Order: sequence, then structure tokens, then C-alpha cells
Amino acid sequence: MGDMNLRKNKCFILTAFAGLIALFAAGCGEENKPHTIEPAFYYWKSQAVFNGTEEATLKKLSQKLYVKFFDVVWDPQRKEAGPVAKVQFGTKSRQFLSENQIRIIPTVFITNETLRYLDSGTTVLLASRLAALIENTAKEQLPDAPVSEVQIDCDWTAQTRDKYFLLLQHIKQYPWIQGKTLSATIRLYQCKYMHRTGVPPVDRGLLMCYNMGNLKDPATTNSILDPKELELYTSSLNRYPLELDVAFPLFNWKVLFRQDKYTGLIQDLPTAALDVPGLTNRKGNTYRLLKDTLLLGYELHKDDLIRQEDSNFDDIMKSARILKPKIRNEKLTVSLYHLDSLTLNNYTTYELQTILSSLH
Repeated sequence: MGDMNLRKNKCFILTAFAGLIALFAAGCGEENKPHTIEPAFYYWKSQAVFNGTEEATLKKLSQKLYVKFFDVVWDPQRKEAGPVAKVQFGTKSRQFLSENQIRIIPTVFITNETLRYLDSGTTVLLASRLAALIENTAKEQLPDAPVSEVQIDCDWTAQTRDKYFLLLQHIKQYPWIQGKTLSATIRLYQCKYMHRTGVPPVDRGLLMCYNMGNLKDPATTNSILDPKELELYTSSLNRYPLELDVAFPLFNWKVLFRQDKYTGLIQDLPTAALDVPGLTNRKGNTYRLLKDTLLLGYELHKDDLIRQEDSNFDDIMKSARILKPKIRNEKLTVSLYHLDSLTLNNYTTYELQTILSSLH
């Protein structure tokens, strides 16, 4: 009797063990299942005039382009929300997009401040006006380009979520947008704290894998991209209810601190201009000014601190490895921000191709 029970127990243990292995293998198989990737770029300039580098990159790597059509900001004098920085396409660029069949996704950025000033009535009215302007801009600027998706970009918070979601609902009901995919950008904190910030009523989300650190904190190492921070914010990503596309950064900037207080961003200042003996004291990716100076139009003071922040290729790939097993949907777009020759020149074509295919 004891031997029989022992054999039964062994069989039970082996069966249970085999079941656990099968379950684990199924889970791993699901995580390692390859995704179908559509590569894309963002274009964030009001004057849409592509140069040779930008055209060549699009032709070689992508047929999908998210284009910022305009920003929506609050006008304190008129006390109403309105569009600024409307896109204008150059004739040659328009022709290039048409000849190469580049799909355009109209994208609109709405400031969170704008939402704070709205009530339900003005929110509904704004939705109608924005949707109409998106339609008119698409027809006027790109009459030959079919539009299958519209994207709204907003850094909404728990306090503004209800108005933002109402805005999205009414944008989606606009006749020209009905039948098209409506997507919304998702910040990392909006993903991690979705019980507070909510999930937008759209067809798809696009996870922005950048601007994750505290830009204004002198102790921050890199506010653009930090794989360790990304991992912390995406621990529950596989439970996010929307299908998600992904955007990685390509850009860089310098952050200026004066008397240890954030002063602003410095663009287009070569790092080599700071690496001058007697001008700065370098420590890691920070530069402390040793004297007052005027550098390429920037007035810098003694003891100013400048932090160099980059979208490092290795960090992007580390981030992709973190995200890959957490993305549930089989098909997704991987976008790079953004299509700008100065930025693109920091990467080889192979590196760009590798990033775009990193979630496959």
C-alpha cells in the first residue's frame, strides 16, 4: 500500500511538473512570439521642407510619417483655445510624399494647460473645430495623400482626464474621422498610473519611450532616455488595455542650470564647443563654466552647469529589449522621433534599421 501511494505521488508530481513546464513554455512562447513591425518617423516642424538626407532616409526606411499639423494652446488674452504653428508643406516635399506613397498621419499636440481652462461645453466645441481643421489641412496641404489615422498628443493628468477624454470622444465622432483609426500618445507615467490618469477612449495608443526623467533636476543623469527608469515605469505594461505602438527618441539637447536652477534648453550647440581647456570643467556628461563667455549666440556665465543629454543607441536597444516581451499586440508601429537631418546624422543607416526592427 505504501509503495502504491508512493508511485501515485511520484506520478502526480511528475504530471504537475510537466504541466508547469508546458505552462512556462507557452508563456515564453507568447512573449517571444515575433511582432509584425511597421517602421515610421515623426516630423515636428511647421515648415515641411525635406532635405536630401531626410528624403533618402524616408525612401530607404519607412513609408509612414506622423506629421504635426498644429499645436493647440490657450490664449490668455482671448480666453480661448486655438491652433498655432500650422504646418506648411513645400511644393517639392508634397511631390516627394506623393511619388513615394508616404502615408501621412496628421498629429495634433494639445497642451495640458489648455484643458484646465475648458468646461464641458467649450470642450465639445473645441473638438469640432480641431477635427474640422485637421480635415481642411489634410485636404489643402496634401490633397493626394490618403489618411487612415489621426493622432492626438497630450500630456494629460488625473485632473484633466475627464475633459481630455470628452474631447477625444467628440473628435472621434466627427464625420471625416469616423472610420479612421484615432490614436493617442501615452506617456510612461500615464501607463504606470492608469488607475489615476485613465485610459483614453481611442483605437490605439502610442507609448512615448522618452522624456522620462526630471529635466529640471540637476541630479538627473539623462531625462531623455534611461533604461532603468523605463523598466520601472513599464512593469505592468502587458496589462495596459489598449494596443500599443512605440516611439523611440533620436534627439539630443543640452540642459542649462544657473545657480543650480533650471534655466532652459540649449539646441544646436556642438559639444566640441564646450570641450575647450580653460572654458569648462567636465564631469561625465556635465560641463561647469569656468568663466563668462558668449558661445555661438548663447550668453553663459561662470559656474553655469550644462548637462549633455543624448539618445544613445545602446540605451535605445536596452529599452527595446525591456519592452519586447511586454507588448501584447502582434502588429505595431515603431516610430523614431524625429525626421531631422542634424539628428539623423548622429546614427548610421544600420543603427536606424536596427532600432526600427528591435521589437520584431
